[in-house]
Amino acid sequence: MKDLFAKCDNYTLANELRAQGLFPYFRELQSRQDTEVIMEGKRRIMLGSNNYLGLTTVPEIVDAAKKALDEYGTGCSGSRLLNGTLILHQQFEKEMAEFLGKEDVVTFSTGFQSNLGIISALVGHGDYVICDRENHASIYDGCKLSYGKMIRYKHADMDGLEKCLKTVPETAGALIVTDGVFSMGGDIAKLPEIVELAKKYGARVMVDDAHALGVIGKGGRGTASYFGLEDQVDVYMGTFSKSLASLGGYMAASAKVADFVRCNSRPYIFSASITPSCIAVATASLRFLKAHPERVDQLQSIASYMRDQLQAKGVKIRMSETPIIPIFTYDTIRTLQVQKALYERGVYVNASIPPSTAPGEALLRVSLMATHTRAQVDEAVEIIAETLKDFPNEEKTV
Repeated sequence: MKDLFAKCDNYTLANELRAQGLFPYFRELQSRQDTEVIMEGKRRIMLGSNNYLGLTTVPEIVDAAKKALDEYGTGCSGSRLLNGTLILHQQFEKEMAEFLGKEDVVTFSTGFQSNLGIISALVGHGDYVICDRENHASIYDGCKLSYGKMIRYKHADMDGLEKCLKTVPETAGALIVTDGVFSMGGDIAKLPEIVELAKKYGARVMVDDAHALGVIGKGGRGTASYFGLEDQVDVYMGTFSKSLASLGGYMAASAKVADFVRCNSRPYIFSASITPSCIAVATASLRFLKAHPERVDQLQSIASYMRDQLQAKGVKIRMSETPIIPIFTYDTIRTLQVQKALYERGVYVNASIPPSTAPGEALLRVSLMATHTRAQVDEAVEIIAETLKDFPNEEKTV
């Protein structure tokens, strides 16, 4: 019999990168998640966080976590189905449903688990789930966990989506699943075209708004709001770990769909519920967002400013309307070299390399917070531009 662990012995990439000093992961953070952090003993401008609204350090939100700990303890020690439902969970679900204009909200213990739980519950035997190729990994795993058939279309290719829809039998149900804001490229889904095709072929639509809540749409309500299609999207999915400064996830949908998922989703039924402090922080962050919609405008403004400054320095970026700014570096080793040099010079960005990107399309993923200052952006842009000059690359067409 083949040794199951042979693959572990044969996996050498991480150690090879470590030997070259290019392994970019698991950096130790020694301070709060903020626009500037202490990582491994040195100040770094943080351009790699999804803390889009900068809420992780807001005193009233931190206090909400402390209060929940005092009142409800550290954990629920059970699933929502059994002993793990707190009034805090129900308060959040009610307020988020009202915020998003949906009948009901279901909360999950993580954002990743939300996609697993939603897709696997809704897509059954004989059903189809149709995905953009650049969807998040959790969507792919949700499709694998379901008993339906997954088919994919090229990123943002609406002709490709229609071809996929045409292959679905008349007797089958179909769910189109797309990121609202794509996590690597920062671009926004072509939701109007997706909705139109869904109507034409009788499919349902689910939007992953993990990177859209608090980022786009009226008051940060996400992708459907951005396009004015709130009543055309059947399911919204989102996470607490980005704009809501916590840990957890949610689904917003009709009351009947929400009830079905609550009673049929194994990742939901067999997982412990969100801890009191996490759900309290998510609720406090949601209330902060509702009270301060200008924070979304601040985020857009600082992201626009950084794009302008990078372009002024000749840095090649992918344009978008979100705080995710990809800087093209193409080659994997070059990308890791640039990321390391930036880190040593006081700027933290994420290196996105295969399989997160296609081969030859590696990039540095810059992400902004509403609380970044122009002075911090100016300093970071100067370092980025000078560092890229130290690692020249063959010109490529984007």
